[in-house]
Amino acid sequence: MDGVPAPVALGASGEAPPRRLATGVGELDRVLGGGLIEGGLVLLGGEPGIGKSTLVLQALAGAGAHGRTILVSGEETVGQVRERSQRLAVDADRVEVVADARLSAAIAAIELHRPAVCAIDSVQTLVADHLDAPAGSVAQVRECAATLLRVAKASGVALVLVGQVTKDGGLAGPRTLEHLVDVVVYFEGDETRAERVLRPTKNRFGSTDEAGILEMRPDGLAATDPSRLLASPGELRPGSCVYPDVRGTRVLPVEVQALVAPTEVVPPRRLAVGIDRGRLAQVIAVLSRHARVRLGDQDVFVSVAGGARISDPASDLAVALAIASAQRGVPLAAPTAAFGELGLTGAVRPVGHYARRLGAAADHGMDVAVVPARGSATPSEGGRGPARVREIEAVEDALDVAISRTPRSG
Repeated sequence: MDGVPAPVALGASGEAPPRRLATGVGELDRVLGGGLIEGGLVLLGGEPGIGKSTLVLQALAGAGAHGRTILVSGEETVGQVRERSQRLAVDADRVEVVADARLSAAIAAIELHRPAVCAIDSVQTLVADHLDAPAGSVAQVRECAATLLRVAKASGVALVLVGQVTKDGGLAGPRTLEHLVDVVVYFEGDETRAERVLRPTKNRFGSTDEAGILEMRPDGLAATDPSRLLASPGELRPGSCVYPDVRGTRVLPVEVQALVAPTEVVPPRRLAVGIDRGRLAQVIAVLSRHARVRLGDQDVFVSVAGGARISDPASDLAVALAIASAQRGVPLAAPTAAFGELGLTGAVRPVGHYARRLGAAADHGMDVAVVPARGSATPSEGGRGPARVREIEAVEDALDVAISRTPRSG
């Protein structure tokens, strides 16, 4: 039948894979899988003021090495964008600006000038003239994104949509677009702190396990040593343990911090920042039942330093050691890294990437690593590690080998 596409065998040789366009922002390229994809649609979401426009401008300037780049700005004038480019010292000659909030203007800029990369800042400001709805409404956002998706696929332009995420998760935010786009990256951080985290939640062209760490400086965003921001191997304090978190091609040592305090509130509070609250409840239950750590009349607060998030069950053991250290009021006996999944029976279950985690712990100056027992496998398998590797089978064993016997003075 005319107009009906013929199926194509997956094994047949087809078109060449689309080209990747490096942005020059190394951490962004990392989470994208090597750069932007021709014809791909990337959604960059984040709260207002976090630095999305700065990141996009730097990325467009870097991508200018591959061809023309255009910024469609519905929020700022050309003069405002120029002023930012001067402050950031980016190559302004590589970026062209269209200050117009009409969807038709954005499409015309893409189809007429055929840039290698085009960014829309932001998708909530775009207006499709044929829709009787205000800018930022669900109908406008969806229609504009869907139309831009078709244009990107047809023209081969790498397209970046900037989206505002409100603190209360408004319906017109990027979450309404996640099913339309190829890549979703959230730009997170605290306006009062310099560090920023790029966290991919969807990537049709690569892994979502990577994380990008950037630092906001007066002259823009720059790469920095992630371990400096996420973990601090300084003075030993109660309630602190380092967890080597596997993020794609690298391992980031993150500091898990805990505070345990008496309370008269029933039930006591359990607050988790950066880890799953249900996972925290399970760790607390295992500690109470199998390690005799009394927490029934104690508030428990657990946080991951530097605004990082960890979801791997391998972090259970580090969380448990931090809580037990805080509850006893004594620090770990030495700079310690820990990883292992806690079973409901109190057993510590093996996890993956032993050698990589041990290597990262050693690089970060950890003297001790508390890890699950692996039978005949040796702790040093695959390379370097901390000077002392303690293999344990149960959570109570971990507490015995890791926590100092002497309370802090004062």
